[in-house]
Amino acid sequence: MSCVADRIVAAPFAYVGSIGVVANIPNFNKVLKKHDVDYEQVTAGKYKRTLTMFGENTPEGREKFKSELEAIHARFKEVVSKYRPNLNIEEIATGEFWLGRDALERGLVDELNTFDAYLQNCLEITQDCAIKISIERKEKKSLKDLLGKFFSAKTWTRAVKEEVAESVNTTPYR
Repeated sequence: MSCVADRIVAAPFAYVGSIGVVANIPNFNKVLKKHDVDYEQVTAGKYKRTLTMFGENTPEGREKFKSELEAIHARFKEVVSKYRPNLNIEEIATGEFWLGRDALERGLVDELNTFDAYLQNCLEITQDCAIKISIERKEKKSLKDLLGKFFSAKTWTRAVKEEVAESVNTTPYR
Protein backbone atom coordinates (compact mmCIF):
# COMPACT_ATOMS: atom_id res chain seq x y z
CA MET A 1 0.00 0.00 0.00
CA SER A 2 1.66 3.18 -1.14
CA CYS A 3 -0.29 5.43 1.23
CA VAL A 4 2.10 4.62 4.10
CA ALA A 5 4.91 6.47 2.29
CA ASP A 6 5.98 9.95 3.36
CA ARG A 7 5.78 11.15 -0.23
CA ILE A 8 4.07 9.56 -3.22
CA VAL A 9 5.36 10.24 -6.71
CA ALA A 10 3.32 8.98 -9.66
CA ALA A 11 3.88 9.01 -13.38
CA PRO A 12 1.41 11.18 -15.31
CA PHE A 13 -0.27 8.11 -16.80
CA ALA A 14 -0.19 5.95 -13.68
CA TYR A 15 -3.47 4.54 -12.36
CA VAL A 16 -3.93 5.64 -8.76
CA GLY A 17 -6.73 4.88 -6.33
CA SER A 18 -8.89 1.79 -6.38
CA ILE A 19 -9.61 2.09 -2.66
CA GLY A 20 -12.21 -0.63 -2.56
CA VAL A 21 -12.62 -4.36 -2.00
CA VAL A 22 -13.76 -6.97 -4.49
CA ALA A 23 -14.33 -10.72 -4.38
CA ASN A 24 -15.30 -12.93 -7.31
CA ILE A 25 -16.65 -16.41 -6.77
CA PRO A 26 -17.90 -18.50 -9.69
CA ASN A 27 -20.75 -20.84 -8.85
CA PHE A 28 -21.09 -24.18 -10.61
CA ASN A 29 -24.14 -25.38 -8.69
CA LYS A 30 -26.47 -25.36 -11.72
CA VAL A 31 -23.94 -27.30 -13.81
CA LEU A 32 -23.61 -29.93 -11.07
CA LYS A 33 -27.40 -30.25 -10.76
CA LYS A 34 -27.76 -30.58 -14.53
CA HIS A 35 -25.36 -33.53 -14.47
CA ASP A 36 -26.91 -34.99 -11.32
CA VAL A 37 -23.81 -34.41 -9.19
CA ASP A 38 -24.30 -33.92 -5.47
CA TYR A 39 -22.01 -31.61 -3.56
CA GLU A 40 -21.57 -31.75 0.16
CA GLN A 41 -19.65 -29.40 2.38
CA VAL A 42 -19.20 -29.83 6.10
CA THR A 43 -18.26 -26.87 8.28
CA ALA A 44 -18.20 -25.98 11.93
CA GLY A 45 -19.47 -22.49 12.67
CA LYS A 46 -22.53 -20.85 11.17
CA TYR A 47 -20.52 -18.51 8.94
CA LYS A 48 -17.48 -20.66 8.20
CA ARG A 49 -18.36 -20.74 4.50
CA THR A 50 -20.92 -18.13 3.54
CA LEU A 51 -20.56 -18.55 -0.24
CA THR A 52 -19.39 -21.59 -2.13
CA MET A 53 -18.34 -22.41 -5.66
CA PHE A 54 -20.30 -25.65 -5.82
CA GLY A 55 -23.17 -25.46 -3.37
CA GLU A 56 -26.33 -23.42 -3.50
CA ASN A 57 -25.71 -19.93 -2.12
CA THR A 58 -28.34 -18.32 0.06
CA PRO A 59 -29.37 -14.67 0.41
CA GLU A 60 -28.23 -14.86 4.06
CA GLY A 61 -24.79 -16.13 2.96
CA ARG A 62 -24.49 -13.39 0.36
CA GLU A 63 -25.43 -10.74 2.90
CA LYS A 64 -22.87 -12.04 5.42
CA PHE A 65 -20.14 -12.15 2.76
CA LYS A 66 -21.00 -8.59 1.70
CA SER A 67 -20.80 -7.40 5.32
CA GLU A 68 -17.34 -8.99 5.64
CA LEU A 69 -16.21 -7.12 2.51
CA GLU A 70 -17.64 -3.89 3.95
CA ALA A 71 -15.66 -4.47 7.17
CA ILE A 72 -12.44 -4.95 5.20
CA HIS A 73 -13.22 -1.80 3.20
CA ALA A 74 -13.78 0.17 6.42
CA ARG A 75 -10.37 -0.91 7.76
CA PHE A 76 -8.75 -0.11 4.42
CA LYS A 77 -10.21 3.41 4.54
CA GLU A 78 -8.96 3.82 8.13
CA VAL A 79 -5.39 3.02 7.09
CA VAL A 80 -5.50 5.33 4.08
CA SER A 81 -6.99 8.13 6.23
CA LYS A 82 -4.30 7.67 8.87
CA TYR A 83 -1.48 8.23 6.36
CA ARG A 84 -3.30 10.68 4.04
CA PRO A 85 -5.40 12.69 6.54
CA ASN A 86 -6.20 15.49 4.09
CA LEU A 87 -8.17 13.19 1.79
CA ASN A 88 -11.93 13.22 1.67
CA ILE A 89 -11.94 9.46 2.16
CA GLU A 90 -15.64 8.95 1.45
CA GLU A 91 -15.26 10.73 -1.88
CA ILE A 92 -12.07 8.84 -2.80
CA ALA A 93 -12.76 5.32 -1.45
CA THR A 94 -15.25 4.34 -4.14
CA GLY A 95 -13.09 1.73 -5.88
CA GLU A 96 -12.42 4.16 -8.72
CA PHE A 97 -8.96 4.99 -10.02
CA TRP A 98 -7.58 8.11 -11.64
CA LEU A 99 -4.70 9.05 -13.89
CA GLY A 100 -1.76 10.79 -12.25
CA ARG A 101 -2.85 14.41 -12.72
CA ASP A 102 -6.36 13.71 -11.41
CA ALA A 103 -4.89 11.77 -8.48
CA LEU A 104 -2.65 14.76 -7.69
CA GLU A 105 -5.66 17.09 -7.70
CA ARG A 106 -7.47 14.73 -5.28
CA GLY A 107 -4.48 14.51 -2.92
CA LEU A 108 -3.72 10.85 -3.59
CA VAL A 109 -0.17 11.68 -4.74
CA ASP A 110 2.26 14.48 -3.93
CA GLU A 111 4.11 14.83 -7.22
CA LEU A 112 3.96 13.83 -10.87
CA ASN A 113 7.18 12.63 -12.41
CA THR A 114 8.52 9.81 -14.55
CA PHE A 115 10.73 7.16 -12.99
CA ASP A 116 13.81 8.26 -14.93
CA ALA A 117 13.30 11.94 -14.11
CA TYR A 118 12.74 11.12 -10.44
CA LEU A 119 15.99 9.11 -10.27
CA GLN A 120 17.88 11.86 -12.09
CA ASN A 121 16.55 14.40 -9.60
CA CYS A 122 17.67 12.17 -6.71
CA LEU A 123 21.16 11.99 -8.18
CA GLU A 124 21.32 15.77 -8.58
CA ILE A 125 20.12 16.37 -5.02
CA THR A 126 22.27 13.84 -3.19
CA GLN A 127 25.28 13.44 -5.46
CA ASP A 128 25.87 10.24 -3.48
CA CYS A 129 23.05 8.16 -4.84
CA ALA A 130 23.82 5.58 -7.48
CA ILE A 131 21.52 2.90 -8.77
CA LYS A 132 22.53 0.04 -10.98
CA ILE A 133 19.86 -2.02 -12.62
CA SER A 134 20.98 -5.16 -14.34
CA ILE A 135 19.19 -8.14 -15.73
CA GLU A 136 21.09 -11.36 -15.75
CA ARG A 137 20.03 -13.90 -18.28
CA LYS A 138 20.89 -17.52 -17.84
CA GLU A 139 22.51 -18.92 -20.91
CA LYS A 140 20.74 -21.87 -22.39
CA LYS A 141 22.86 -24.98 -22.33
CA SER A 142 23.46 -26.65 -25.65
CA LEU A 143 22.67 -30.31 -26.18
CA LYS A 144 26.42 -30.95 -26.24
CA ASP A 145 26.80 -29.34 -22.78
CA LEU A 146 23.91 -31.35 -21.36
CA LEU A 147 25.21 -34.63 -22.79
CA GLY A 148 28.70 -33.82 -21.55
CA LYS A 149 27.35 -33.28 -18.05
CA PHE A 150 25.36 -36.53 -18.23
CA PHE A 151 28.32 -38.58 -19.42
CA SER A 152 30.69 -37.06 -16.87
CA ALA A 153 28.22 -37.96 -14.10
CA LYS A 154 27.95 -41.49 -15.50
CA THR A 155 31.74 -41.75 -15.64
CA TRP A 156 32.02 -40.50 -12.05
CA THR A 157 29.39 -43.00 -10.89
CA ARG A 158 31.18 -45.84 -12.64
CA ALA A 159 34.50 -44.81 -11.05
CA VAL A 160 32.95 -44.74 -7.56
CA LYS A 161 31.27 -48.10 -8.16
CA GLU A 162 34.57 -49.65 -9.25
CA GLU A 163 36.39 -48.17 -6.26
CA VAL A 164 33.78 -49.56 -3.85
CA ALA A 165 33.90 -52.98 -5.51
CA GLU A 166 37.69 -52.99 -5.33
CA SER A 167 37.64 -52.03 -1.66
CA VAL A 168 35.08 -54.77 -0.89
CA ASN A 169 37.18 -57.37 -2.73
CA THR A 170 40.37 -56.43 -0.85
CA THR A 171 38.74 -56.27 2.59
CA PRO A 172 40.11 -59.04 4.84
CA TYR A 173 36.77 -59.42 6.63
CA ARG A 174 34.35 -61.69 4.80
